[in-house]
Amino acid sequence: MNKFTKEDKFQAVRRYIDETISYRHLAKQIGVDNSALRYWVKLYEYHGGQAFTHPYTNYSSEFKLKVIKCIEDEGYSIREASALFHIPDYSMVRRWIVKWKNSGVEALESKRKGNVPMPNNKKTKKTFKSVEEELEYLRMENAYLKKLKGLSRRRGPADKRQKAQIIFGLRHEFPVKQLVDVAGLSRSTYYHQINQMSKPDPDRDLKEKIKDIFHREDGTYGYRRIQNELQNHGRPVNHKKVYRLMKELGLRCLVRMKKYSSYKGRVGKVAENILNRNFKAEKPNQKWVTDITEFKLFGQKLYLSPILDLFNGEIITYTLGTRPTYNLVGEMLEKGLERLKDTDELLIHSDQGWHYQMIQYRKRLQKAGITQSMSRKGNCHDNAVIENFFGIMKSEFLYHKEFESIEHFKQELSTFMEKYNNGRIKSKLRMSPVQFRNKYQATA
Repeated sequence: MNKFTKEDKFQAVRRYIDETISYRHLAKQIGVDNSALRYWVKLYEYHGGQAFTHPYTNYSSEFKLKVIKCIEDEGYSIREASALFHIPDYSMVRRWIVKWKNSGVEALESKRKGNVPMPNNKKTKKTFKSVEEELEYLRMENAYLKKLKGLSRRRGPADKRQKAQIIFGLRHEFPVKQLVDVAGLSRSTYYHQINQMSKPDPDRDLKEKIKDIFHREDGTYGYRRIQNELQNHGRPVNHKKVYRLMKELGLRCLVRMKKYSSYKGRVGKVAENILNRNFKAEKPNQKWVTDITEFKLFGQKLYLSPILDLFNGEIITYTLGTRPTYNLVGEMLEKGLERLKDTDELLIHSDQGWHYQMIQYRKRLQKAGITQSMSRKGNCHDNAVIENFFGIMKSEFLYHKEFESIEHFKQELSTFMEKYNNGRIKSKLRMSPVQFRNKYQATA
């Protein structure tokens, strides 16, 4: 595996948080093991900006035993406990457990001299007057870490305010003086945060509006679309603030899925890549893109073939079938041609799928006076806009809803397409595709 710097790891974690990408795909892109990437994200959730700063590597037997007890007694996974205690590599903990089970506590003794880290990152080792006192401290520490674990799953790295909230919730069980020590806060910082909590939240109304929009759209809107929706309702706000508030509220958009490839080699004629990633169109019906995606439902495969207008991202038409035959594409094309006017000069772009190489398809385009364009072989970025639509459709609709039958799915798909064109805000346009087209036609 390649050697990664702190900056590399931070960049990878930020990509996972900010982009709609899976662990597996991101790990493959940057050349790291999937489990290592997951651990980086866990470290960041618990320790934020200090996630990849590990000043000490010589751990005492007491510290190792504390981590092991957290796993054995509290039911934490090895990765989770390692991240909580800020250990650079969770495989170290695996080795500690093996030694402990085989040879007892003595096997955990370090053979090297040096400073001993504590969970609160202080340089001095904490001493106890009795075993009972140490056990009570460990119980308090585990209670704090358990609260911290639950918080990180919902919101990401805990800040001072969130740590103060955890301490405030545990203040009747344990002394605040010791709790702030475990959390790595000073008492003055803790009491300042508590005083701030008693004040009215200036963003309370904005948070409620963000939650309303997010849940109204079934969790499919990210921070930029929510910002656009707020702006459309007379509430201008910076997108960075929306992003921050969504993180505080634990609101996160869904993950995207992969698409089907219809490439089968040369079965006809391949057109030149005239579009050449120039995805901007000056008017409707100037540039269309199309492709086919596959998914499985009720034990059978379904194939969706849409046409998308690059002017406003509108879905012109679509066909749905149980087999990826030429009729799927031919019917789609005929339905799309009904939208054209005699004055339109259209370019239609696709990948090199066998449907689009067929002589029937090419002759129909020629008859209609349409220019054909194709992506380069194996280059999905040449048709990125329709790929992006497939990701949205699958994450916001296909994998987000439950269907009773194929017929029910078709009805819901029709509703989704209608909403996508007329109701769903497109970030680049700051309105829906149909609203944007109507606005253009009104001023043309």
